Amino acid sequence: MDDKPSVEQLVSVYTKIYTKREEEERVWKAREAELTEQLDLIKRELLDICKENGVKSLRTKAGTLIRTVTTRYWTNDWEHFHKFMLDNQAPDLLEKRIHQSNMKQFLEENPELLPAGLNMDSEYTITVRRSKS
Repeated sequence: MDDKPSVEQLVSVYTKIYTKREEEERVWKAREAELTEQLDLIKRELLDICKENGVKSLRTKAGTLIRTVTTRYWTNDWEHFHKFMLDNQAPDLLEKRIHQSNMKQFLEENPELLPAGLNMDSEYTITVRRSKS
């Protein structure tokens, strides 16, 4: 006697769970947006208070706030940035990671070329699509 569920049952349960997860995710995203908006409003108020008082931090009974500067860098001209990086021998201006789809395409087109130290991991995955009832 085989007590294993059928493929039909497994797919049915999978799609029900997936649908429930999508519904809950939509509800959470709406709530998260509200909470993020509230936090942003409070952050702006706290930043104004720090600026008005000329302080970098404030200690309260509820907690300590610390004002820091965060700087982000980006370019709209990758061609010139790449040349700048090479001219100044500064490859460390980029993060060390491999572009996944470009690497896959390169290896498919050049199966005889394999960079030293390249690691690869493949795994099977399952995709389940709901039936259109």
